[in-house]
Amino acid sequence: MCAGMISWPVKSHELHNHHFDSTIWNDLRFRDDDIVISTYAKAGTTWVQQMLGQMLLGPDPELEVAEMSPWLDLRVPPKEVKLPLVEAQTHRRFLKTHLPVDALVYSPRARYLYIGRDGRDVVWSMHNHHVNANATWFGAMNDTPGRVGPPIGPAPASRREYFLAWLEGDGFPFWSFWENVRSWWAIRELSNILMLHYSDLKRDMAGQMRRIAAFLEIDVKESNWDRVLEYCSFDWMKRNATKSVPLGGAFWDAGAGVFINKGRNGAWRDELADADSARYEQMALRELGAPCARWLADGGLEPATRRQPSDGGAE
Repeated sequence: MCAGMISWPVKSHELHNHHFDSTIWNDLRFRDDDIVISTYAKAGTTWVQQMLGQMLLGPDPELEVAEMSPWLDLRVPPKEVKLPLVEAQTHRRFLKTHLPVDALVYSPRARYLYIGRDGRDVVWSMHNHHVNANATWFGAMNDTPGRVGPPIGPAPASRREYFLAWLEGDGFPFWSFWENVRSWWAIRELSNILMLHYSDLKRDMAGQMRRIAAFLEIDVKESNWDRVLEYCSFDWMKRNATKSVPLGGAFWDAGAGVFINKGRNGAWRDELADADSARYEQMALRELGAPCARWLADGGLEPATRRQPSDGGAE
């Protein structure tokens, strides 16, 4: 199918809150080799950023991937500061977003990686991120100019309480989970998007990285793969978290290791009641439909949407 016949997504609204300023995408000048990494959040974003940094520019244990791959729609620093830095990058850019498709400027020139993860695992990781955040984090999210809407408050100590508030509030206190997943699933067959899943990355990191490299046309020398894989392993990233976590972990008093948490799935089974989990599963079916809900639960894609042919995981 020629490019002129493809129905590309069109931006239809802006998203603003304590974290988001989606208007920055309106002013980004895309390049032909841009890469955009998208997740709802806490689904392996940092991990895939590390993979891309090492495949594109490594293997190099000193790469400051967090600085090289900014979260573009995070409203701090403001776009007047962030955009010139992104424009000045001379390496192949790999940018991060947590926006749904219809709040993003979607470019046929770029290539997109979307990473899914079971929402229960997302919330367990997000609670760790939120409950350990320090005054610097809250100040950046709540007190800097440009915030729209209410501030974000402290997280309750109870993960179950946190999960139920998130489920009933569709992503509270962050942003809509179902809209994000649904919007990216709807465009999964476009030629410039590759759907990934956290569970697949854990089951076969090496195979999934080769799949990513093939999709993005990244030529990794065969002799470099062992070191590339080492620098993308959970244990290595946990030990060297300051290189892959924004601001070296300054938003958490316990340091960057809080952001690179445990990287495992299913921890919610120890604390959620069966009824809580069933409610989530019923809501996933209603909001996403059966095929997407099945994929989100544990990865894998239907054969028609596969493009080509264990380690721990960072979030």
